[in-house]
Amino acid sequence: MMRRALRLCLLPLLIAGGAAPEAAAAPTVTVAVGDARLHAEVAATPEAHRRGLMGREHLGADSGMLFVWRRSGSRTFWMKNTPLPLSVAFLDDRGRILNIEAMAPLREDRHYRSRGAARFALEANRGWFRRHGVEPGDRCRFRIPAGLLPARERGALVVGAP
Repeated sequence: MMRRALRLCLLPLLIAGGAAPEAAAAPTVTVAVGDARLHAEVAATPEAHRRGLMGREHLGADSGMLFVWRRSGSRTFWMKNTPLPLSVAFLDDRGRILNIEAMAPLREDRHYRSRGAARFALEANRGWFRRHGVEPGDRCRFRIPAGLLPARERGALVVGAP
C-alpha cells in the first residue's frame, strides 16, 4: 500500500520530466579568491556547458558555477532561459581573472565575451565579485577532483596554487 502511494506521488514528477533544475545540482568545489570563498558546481562537459544555470530561480549567496574547458580559448556567454541576474569572471589557465561581466537575465541578444584566452569561467550572483573586492588580475584558487573532469583528463586539476 505504501509503495503504491509513493508511486502515485512520484508519477507527476516523472511525467513532468523529473525534479526542478535546482534539485539536479552537480558536485561542487570551493573557489578561493583573496579572502572570499565561492562554492561552485563544476560544468566540465559540453552538455553541462550548454545547460549552465538555465532555468534556475535561486542561487545561494556564495554559490555559483565553474565552467571548465580542456584548453584555453575565446569564450562567449549568454543568458538564454536564465532568470537569475549573474556575473561571470573569465579566467586564464592559471586562474587569473581576465575580465568580469554583469549579465542581464533572460537576454538572448546580449553576449558576454572573454578578453583573452580563457580556460575557466566562474558564474556567481550579480555583484558577488564587486561585494568581495574581486577584480580583473586577481587569482582564483581551486582544486577539481579527477572524477569531476571529462574522461580525457588525468588526475585532479589544481589551479592558482602559489
